[in-house]
Amino acid sequence: MHAATLLTIAGLGLLSSAQNLIRDPSVYGPALEVVHLYYDEFPTGIAVSSKGRLFSNYPGGLNANDTNNGSNGRYTIAELVSNTTERAFPSTQINSPPGGAINYTTYPPSGANYANYFIGSQSIVVDSADRAWVLDTGRVLTPNGTLVGASYGGPKLVGIDLTNNTVIKTIVFPTTVAFSDSYLNDVRFDLRANLTKSGQGVAYITDSSVEGRNGLITVDLGTGESWRHLDGHPSVRPVQQWLGYVWGVALYAFNPGRPFGFNSFGSDGIALSADGATIYYKAVGSRYLYSIPTVRLRDNSATSEVMAQAAISNHGETGITDGMETDTNGFIYHGNMEQNSISFFNPANGTDTLFVRDPRINWVDTMSVGTDGYAKPSNVMYERKLTCLPSYLYFTVNQLCFGAGFYPGTDRTVRPYIVFRVKLPNNGTKVILK
Repeated sequence: MHAATLLTIAGLGLLSSAQNLIRDPSVYGPALEVVHLYYDEFPTGIAVSSKGRLFSNYPGGLNANDTNNGSNGRYTIAELVSNTTERAFPSTQINSPPGGAINYTTYPPSGANYANYFIGSQSIVVDSADRAWVLDTGRVLTPNGTLVGASYGGPKLVGIDLTNNTVIKTIVFPTTVAFSDSYLNDVRFDLRANLTKSGQGVAYITDSSVEGRNGLITVDLGTGESWRHLDGHPSVRPVQQWLGYVWGVALYAFNPGRPFGFNSFGSDGIALSADGATIYYKAVGSRYLYSIPTVRLRDNSATSEVMAQAAISNHGETGITDGMETDTNGFIYHGNMEQNSISFFNPANGTDTLFVRDPRINWVDTMSVGTDGYAKPSNVMYERKLTCLPSYLYFTVNQLCFGAGFYPGTDRTVRPYIVFRVKLPNNGTKVILK
């Protein structure tokens, strides 16, 4: 046989065997279940009540389509009432500030200063007493994409009784705690009576501002008093020239009218340890996970900031993260977007472990552990009802990395956005601190 023919045959055999080359399996861990599809507004948060009610928020500070300008029918907080539809929560009225979310009588325009209306929420969380809390930034985007500054009355924390859908408490942040360029991002609650003199527990909040000072905020839920810690500390700041990738796309920041730059989101994700003794937090523009004892954050004495900074622990790189969550395993769940996955940090041994991976995952925004279950009828998606099924981790995948805030500045998202859920390992459940 001719030598060239032999080489050709050998080459074909080599190519055939190449079909067995090792490859990325792309899927890992328990199966994901689709819970909700968003076809209208852009979501970030997801919260689950003990009775299986689901709530989301739609931040006008990240997407101009979400800006609730009164008569346009937009809302910043909603309850998910079917697999594909939502309605304003707790009412249309509270989601409709008179004249809209932007005050155009100031120069430059600013966020409306209504304490009794939602302006631009960034998260909704259900606490251990089954109350919903809305964290309002007081900031939204103008139609041309400019993020307006907040005015006093806009940045606030609003508690809602889920038995009758009424507001039970509104805590307005002073301008010394929530600055005009702050961006209040996420919140966690500890309702144990022995933490404060008021006996009503505390909330811990991240400020992820891309223009201002990053830090952590503590709120006494009884007195309404609030204060800041770790202002500008490297642990709450983005890493300089940080560049992440999702689905192979570089995440350069798009700055209207200026050259594109690097992601500058500061402290964003926050999780409370299962015993309530530690807060874990991360900046979006960083791969490092940090923690601090909660006692240091609750202290507002003259030396409290020095002691807080001295108590920070660095747990190493854990990937790109937005939202975080905890379960009774003590695991700290976090997005790991460059791996299309969710991972968890185990404080017991200091390791970070892959939990679930799927090609449908891009930007994991917010997580919530539910105590409800779902039944799965034939030929439909998921019908919500209370059962005795195990607890699940719910999370939003909202394509934030493909939005107009990243280079090239065009919205490349494709509806629908998604809520997934996945069963927690080792029969994990929601942490109850009250």
